[in-house]
Amino acid sequence: MRVSWGLNLIVMAGAAMGQQVTAPPPFAANCAGCHGEYAHGSAKGPGLAMNPRVAVQTAEQLRAFLEQGNPGAGMPSFADLPAADMDAITKYLRRLNRETIVAPEAAGTGRKITWGEPQAGDWLTYNGSNSGNRYSPLSQIRASNVGSLKLKWVFPIPYFGLETTPLEADGVMYVTGQNQVFALDARTGEALWRYSRPATLGLVGDGRLGTNRGVAILRDKVFVETDNAHLVALDRATGKLVWETSMAPEMTPAGKFHYGGTMAPLIVDDMVIAGVAGADQGIRGFVAAFKPENGELVWRHWTVPAKGEPGSETWKAGEPVTGGGSTWLTGSYDASTDTLYWATGNPFPDDDDRDRPGDNLYTNCVLALDARTGKLKWYYQFTPHDVLDRDATEPNVLVDTVYKGAPSKLLLHADRNGLFYVLDRNTGEVLLGKPFLRRDDWASRVGRDGKPEVSDPRGCPSDAANWDATAYSPLTHLYYVIALEECTGEPTGYPEETGQRFLRALDIETGKIVWEVPQPGLARAKTWSGVLATAGGVIFYGRPNGGFAAVDQRDGKALWEFPTNVRMKASPMTFLLGGKQYVAVAAGPNILCFGL
Repeated sequence: MRVSWGLNLIVMAGAAMGQQVTAPPPFAANCAGCHGEYAHGSAKGPGLAMNPRVAVQTAEQLRAFLEQGNPGAGMPSFADLPAADMDAITKYLRRLNRETIVAPEAAGTGRKITWGEPQAGDWLTYNGSNSGNRYSPLSQIRASNVGSLKLKWVFPIPYFGLETTPLEADGVMYVTGQNQVFALDARTGEALWRYSRPATLGLVGDGRLGTNRGVAILRDKVFVETDNAHLVALDRATGKLVWETSMAPEMTPAGKFHYGGTMAPLIVDDMVIAGVAGADQGIRGFVAAFKPENGELVWRHWTVPAKGEPGSETWKAGEPVTGGGSTWLTGSYDASTDTLYWATGNPFPDDDDRDRPGDNLYTNCVLALDARTGKLKWYYQFTPHDVLDRDATEPNVLVDTVYKGAPSKLLLHADRNGLFYVLDRNTGEVLLGKPFLRRDDWASRVGRDGKPEVSDPRGCPSDAANWDATAYSPLTHLYYVIALEECTGEPTGYPEETGQRFLRALDIETGKIVWEVPQPGLARAKTWSGVLATAGGVIFYGRPNGGFAAVDQRDGKALWEFPTNVRMKASPMTFLLGGKQYVAVAAGPNILCFGL
């Protein structure tokens, strides 16, 4: 008797469904309430037995998913489960799916990704240009017509708090989630390819949270950091892995540090420049350059000195082996001098300074580095001897303009310590250092010696600004930043922050607030949304507590708003495609794209 292949599959599936496998106690206690007693699903959760999506996962991938959870779909993290319980659930899921028939991968859209020379209107790097200034020369969307802006498409990513800035070139958009990269059709939002890998177990800090702020692209490759501080190169046409390298050097078991990877790399001088996170848990920070063809290290610049090196005298209690100095914000680059400008984070421990007397170089600094060698040209320390986690990982914006009557090459920086700085970017000289807050209990100004005049080392603020994008507009000669007036109001407790957020426009010659837009609601930790200025006279920005808005650069007048109804944690970008200008931003778990 001959039985058809299709009928045979039905018989096999029916037999498998009929064999009820008793769930282990950890599954019954933690999973059965949503997925059913025998993992066949319920109104609260999908079936996990005979599930092709579960069947293709390795045991390591299943454990990583259980540890991470899927908050966007209502699944909590089970990271606190004992290892034995995690193993029992993983083995049970694998057993339930031994007989599962897995379909071949879909062929995809069939569109072939190609690329050519960069075009005007592309968004090719994290800030749109290597200057770090999130200002676009595009002007099709103007103050006079931005009110007609409409949502064109939405692309969801299975990670709720996206911080990615999309890149766009040749009609393809590249976006990231946790250990994920997507190539999208920029016209429609349709996925062209996806690269993903499971979350790394055992991480701490932002690496464990899955934070990722974007990719870099160069010729036929896409570059991204992974949560465990690896640098990965992907084939730009297919998303397949080309090479992978650990950014941190090999460590002895006693010297393993808590390195994480969260930033978007930067392409400079045909090298991939990248930094690391982890100073809150203790690392020796560095920024490094890698060859794009194979990931080979070109140079590494440590942000915390070894014994006997310049700067080690500012750690008066001994060698700062795990002194901190993260480098997790994408840097800026001046091609005219081949200088790389990179921000560094807090010393470790950030709030207990008993074992680190001194200024603690080169934490909380901007480093001016020779881009080809990584050697230090000059530095400026915004917060010497930090005791309140005042990372200097805020944008360093490079501007060429007339300043106080003379053509000048400037570096603009609004710091967590509440001071707005204008530096001569060739020398590091402080040209201006004044509070951009109405109240700053930490310091009143920068003195003649270039150092802050500190009133109270533990005085507020500690979070006046953050990593989100800022912008200078040559149309208005104003600098735009999201600021937190942290020294006002009553503390409410984490995750709510004290004070109120504002979108502010600053006069770069005086540091004075020209106009501001109050942001409604309580300020919440880790909801910093950046700004985008355009030649159309518009400022786009995310309202931290929900909403994407546009205001007039001249006076802050409201022009347009889209209610996202999720807390905003990312900075917007804009691009030109088919003769039309678009604006895109990450909101919650979605990429939103707008056009006229």
